[in-house]
Amino acid sequence: MVAMSLTWSFPPLTASAKPRRVNRYSGVAMASASVNVDNVKVTQGLGDLPKIDLTSVHGSEAEIYLFGGCVTSWKVASKDLLFVRPDAVFDGKKPISGGLPHCFPQFGPGAIQQHGFARNVNWSLVNSENVEGSPAITLELKDSPYSRSMWDYSFLALYKVTLHRNTLSTELRITNTDEKPFSFTTALHTYFRASVTGAVVTGLKGCKTLNKDPDPKNPVEGKEERDIVTFPGFVDCVYLDAPEELQLDNGLGDKITVKNTNWSDAVLWNPHLSMEACYKDFVCVENAKIGQVELEPNQSWTATQLLSLA
Repeated sequence: MVAMSLTWSFPPLTASAKPRRVNRYSGVAMASASVNVDNVKVTQGLGDLPKIDLTSVHGSEAEIYLFGGCVTSWKVASKDLLFVRPDAVFDGKKPISGGLPHCFPQFGPGAIQQHGFARNVNWSLVNSENVEGSPAITLELKDSPYSRSMWDYSFLALYKVTLHRNTLSTELRITNTDEKPFSFTTALHTYFRASVTGAVVTGLKGCKTLNKDPDPKNPVEGKEERDIVTFPGFVDCVYLDAPEELQLDNGLGDKITVKNTNWSDAVLWNPHLSMEACYKDFVCVENAKIGQVELEPNQSWTATQLLSLA
């Protein structure tokens, strides 16, 4: 095993500065593009945003942008299984629309901005390692004047991404570093490349549902009766107490297993005609924590996701 700790972060705002998104790329940070830890490279991505490229000895690949801590690509045999929308903006101001965006400390609409701020700020690369040809990196996010302007708590988020032959695993750990308790909701808003007319999900039968169609603000409670769930039109449905393993057939010849620990819920989403340019090309199968996670000072919450190509 080869491991190296490296920190690529951005200058903090001063206490007197107006809270805003951190969007500064120092010369030191850009110099880190030459750092290599076996199959881990820090490079310049779209919009000149820093990204991390992972390549396993088996040929699989992944890329992760520091902005939003967002995995934007997972390739097996040169085929990308994730989807980034054609309207995605890589400007360090708007969240990246696609891949595995973070929703933290809020999933969906609520007291703060939609899906929280974690997808809208820069994370730091704090560790890189390679275990028998499988590269892994750990990203870190801490509170800042920007985050505290809307959610006034001190926290530490660690996000580990590991690439194997046919799998991509993530581990998210949230720690309360404040002197008072806080609560949050969270999700990984995973976009899978798919043919929407052929994509199906299995494993959800019997789950309690909150269907946001037709009114997202007033979801209808129900129960999933289908063995096979499809995407016939607009889909925005929460599955409470979902199983730890789901199966996605993306309609393109790929079967993907979505396993998790401690993500208690699942969400299926496709915008249909409200995104006419691309809705036919993806589906979202998301691991989520819809109920509030409550943490006392120094307590942590950890959840894992494992995507596997059959």
